[in-house]
Amino acid sequence: MKTLFAVAALAIAGTARPADITVLASPAIKEAYGELVPLFERQGNKIATTWAGTADIMKRMQAREVFDVVIAASNSLDELIDTGRLMAGSRTDFARSGVGVMVRAGAQRPDISSAEALKRAVLAAKTVGVSTGPSGVYMNTLFERLAIAEQVKPKLRVPPSGALIAELVARGEIELGFQQVSEIVHVRGADYVGPLPAGIQRFTVFSGGVHTRSQESEAALALLRFLAAPEHAPVLQKHGLEPGASAAD
Repeated sequence: MKTLFAVAALAIAGTARPADITVLASPAIKEAYGELVPLFERQGNKIATTWAGTADIMKRMQAREVFDVVIAASNSLDELIDTGRLMAGSRTDFARSGVGVMVRAGAQRPDISSAEALKRAVLAAKTVGVSTGPSGVYMNTLFERLAIAEQVKPKLRVPPSGALIAELVARGEIELGFQQVSEIVHVRGADYVGPLPAGIQRFTVFSGGVHTRSQESEAALALLRFLAAPEHAPVLQKHGLEPGASAAD
């Protein structure tokens, strides 16, 4: 399999000269990205990656920081393109993730098989954790839809941008947590209960774009094409992501 990926890297990146590429990226794609990037680097490219939550990514872009590539939720990426921070036409969708539910390892797993079951689980939990990113924004909307927002508010925990809810769940600081599935499945000490029920699930598409002030735009585009290559679907799936952008973000 690794040989196949290496061949793909050569085919996609071989036409671009080796370059030093800087990337600002959402932690939601960290595990899969970490497996794929070394393969891309075999062509002589060097990738320096800074990880930041969605809120921090937007702040850094508004502060006019420059990274060759920015990887974030597609709606945030579109905003950066619309405001001229990223190159028009450079958006590349490569993965999507649903919202997952977690508890501390060894704790009783709640029933989340339906919207009503999830509602009962949230109301029963002593503390509930959501992020400041797309999954957290959606969960706050969902609590409103389920008519439990006021009941949840006193026990809601929202850590700073970029924090992993699963790590707080693992430490016992949060009883019931919600975040992108890809940010849950590899955290020790937290048990992934499952995704939100189909009727209330929300997928976020993660996309990359090239900064308008990038000095390595050709190599940056090659990196995005490599990450989005169809043969990398098994890597994405292994790390809680799904290939493509077939669902609304």
